[in-house]
Formats: sequence, C-alpha cells, structure tokens
Amino acid sequence: MKKEKEVLFYEFSDFRYHLQTDKRLSFNTISAYMTDLEGYGEFLIKYQEISDIAYVDETHINKYIASLKRAELSKQTIARKIIAIKEFHKFLYTEKITDTDAAKFIELPKPSKPLPIVLSKEEIFKMMDSISTDSPLGLRDKAIMETLYASGLRISELVNLKTADLHLREKYIVVIGKGNKERMVPLGDMAVIALRAYLEKGRPYLSKKPGTTLFYNYQGNQISRQSVYKFIVKLAKDNGITKEISPHTIRHSFATHLLEGGTDLRVVQELLGHEDISTTQIYTHIDRSRLKEMYQNTHPLAVKNKKEGIE
Repeated sequence: MKKEKEVLFYEFSDFRYHLQTDKRLSFNTISAYMTDLEGYGEFLIKYQEISDIAYVDETHINKYIASLKRAELSKQTIARKIIAIKEFHKFLYTEKITDTDAAKFIELPKPSKPLPIVLSKEEIFKMMDSISTDSPLGLRDKAIMETLYASGLRISELVNLKTADLHLREKYIVVIGKGNKERMVPLGDMAVIALRAYLEKGRPYLSKKPGTTLFYNYQGNQISRQSVYKFIVKLAKDNGITKEISPHTIRHSFATHLLEGGTDLRVVQELLGHEDISTTQIYTHIDRSRLKEMYQNTHPLAVKNKKEGIE
C-alpha cells in the first residue's frame, strides 16, 4: 500500500509544482487543491485498487463523486473537489502523462437554490396584532397585511388591486397576475373584516380624488411597492423579528402554512398563480425541513441526543 501511494502521489507532487510555478496560485489555494486531491488519491488506492493514474477513467471518478454524495457533503464542497480533480487530470493530459483527460466530461453539481425565508404563524399574528387601526393609514396597513397573508399575492398584484377586484360578500378577489392572467383567490374572514374597515373608514380619507385604486399612500396616490416593502420590514423589526424579510416572505409563509395544514400542492399552485408546478414544489422542501426541525426540537429522544451532542 505504501509503495502504491508513493507512485500515485508522485503525480500530485508534479501538479503542486505546476500550481506554484505556472499558475502562481497562493499558498492557501494550493493547499486546498492538494487536500482535496489527497482524499481522491486515497479513494483510488483503497477502493479502486489503482496506483497508476494512467488507469483512471471517468467511471472511477464518478464512483468517487458518488462516495462524496453518500457522505452527505454539501454541493459546494463536492463542486470544489471536482474542480481540483478536473484541473489535475487536465494537467496530466496537457503534460502527456496520460493519453486522455479522464475528467473532461465530468460535470459540476448544479448549485442548490436556498430555501425561501418563512415566518412562523406566531410571527405573522404578532405582526398583525401590533398594527394600530385608529388612523386611516393604520386601517390600510392592517388591510394590506391581512390581504397578503390571506391570499399569497405578489407585491405587484397587491398594489395594482382595484376596488372592483374585491368580492367581499363572496370572500374572494380577482387578481391579474404574470402574463396578464386572471385568477380568483379566496379570502379569509379576518382579511374581509380588515378590508371592509379600510374601505369604510380609511380609504375615503386617503383618496384625494375619485378613482378605482384600492390602496393609497398618504399623498393620495397609488401605494408603491417600495412603500409596502419598507412598511413590512419595519413592522417585523418593531416586533423583534430578525429574519431578512420582504413582502414576498408573506407569500412564502402563506404557501408553506397551507401545505403544513394539508392543502394539496396543485391547489397551492393555482392560488399562487404559478405556471409550472415545479416552481411550487420549493414549498414542499420548506415543509419537510420545518418538520425535521420541529422533530429535532420536540421529540424526547432527539432532544436528549441533541443535549448529549449526538447527531
């Protein structure tokens, strides 16, 4: 085994020299490359019984990548290791140490999209309850929050709502979404109550002239996306919520809470106005991750293991 390791790692030594003299990379970058390659070399010797790099082909490299995935390494870590392997085999081929570039067609893993930030139901309700409704602007803000959470609207859909889009007796609104597509979205009782209060006691004092706009700013103009963004960020901050949120966070929370409550994914897709269900599936990942977190924080054995440092 020692002899095999020495033979294989001879090429690694040449590669290190190449990184130092030809590429002129920093000490830390070279160290990172070599650390990743040492793990690769150990795998080839121990599990593939290969000591001569000339015998390595794409199959061997893919088996190594599969072992990294089984070890549940992050996509970023796996990508970094693959980059080192690709650079190494490219060097071997360029220097005519090997007849082919074994890693030429090895692809990097696609970067995973970070899961959207979601507020808990308690955080949503805390924000709702903190809005004072003793002024026209307060009534408007309450109606905005209730509508966003009840319907999952995009911020652009919310600010462009007209009074004719409201069907409060039947408890739904008509929304013009992306691609000018119209959809009907149901409203809960609390949103209906907040909208009625705003229409009766808030909107008449904010609208300076006749119009069909639903939500106005203090100047009597249609409220802007930026204004709603600032209002929601401030509302969260005032309630001690430190998550990085935006109006879209309310939409994410709406979808996630529906799935947690057992709503069918197709229904959520329709409510959100998603063209493709694959866009909606991100919320199933959030739901699963939240369930795992809840389990880890509440199940007696999981809590016990956590306290004892057992994963």
